[in-house]
Amino acid sequence: MQQLSEEQLKRYRRQLILKDIGEEGQKKLLETKVLIIGTGGLGSPVSLYLAAAGIGKLGLVDCDCVDLSNLQRQIIHNIDTVGIPKVDSAKTVLSRLNKDVCVEIYNCLIDEENAESIIRHYDIIVNAVDNSLTRYIVNKVCCKLKRPLVEGAIFNFEGYVTTIIPGETACYECIYEYEENDEKLEIGVIGALPGVIGSLQAMEVIKYSLNIGKLLKNELLYYNALNASFKRVKLERNVECKVCGTVSCKKN
Repeated sequence: MQQLSEEQLKRYRRQLILKDIGEEGQKKLLETKVLIIGTGGLGSPVSLYLAAAGIGKLGLVDCDCVDLSNLQRQIIHNIDTVGIPKVDSAKTVLSRLNKDVCVEIYNCLIDEENAESIIRHYDIIVNAVDNSLTRYIVNKVCCKLKRPLVEGAIFNFEGYVTTIIPGETACYECIYEYEENDEKLEIGVIGALPGVIGSLQAMEVIKYSLNIGKLLKNELLYYNALNASFKRVKLERNVECKVCGTVSCKKN
């Protein structure tokens, strides 16, 4: 990759002086392609921080339009974008934030028919959705294509983050066995919570891209906002898992 421009040296200065990043690390970030599935509560801080950090390409997937009720927690949207597709609203903000970032949008629902064709074009996948069925689909495809998957979820005053590395760690279905009935329920959530969990997801992406620090591999990091507490839960790969066990990723 070509040398950083004077503008980039100034923009990313506070990252460049970190010994674990420097100019070479910044170049890696600018070459990294990240797919964010969901541009709501979690997708907002994830995409904003990754764009600000200089991730070269961001893919955004969402089939919903901005609703007034979203604005309490989905900070990438605003009152003027109510009624328009979330991916369009988010792209406008991210493009203004950092012109170095290429933003590709997919105004659709990830399903079994399109998941693989979208996911295969990205290096790292972030799950920021609010339904389990999509999580199962994305997990299965990431395992097949050997794409790292940063999972995050929020509910009420709690949330969690984990990073799934196909072939190395427990996958999503190892943690939560597949349930065919996936009725989408409206769950309450405090507005600031997605900022905490989404920021942790963004950090996992950056660490993976730069191969620095310790990833949340084979462990869930739980956060309780009311108690201001974190708890780590160890995970184990299920050898009989239909996705990564007997139907091993290595066979796909």
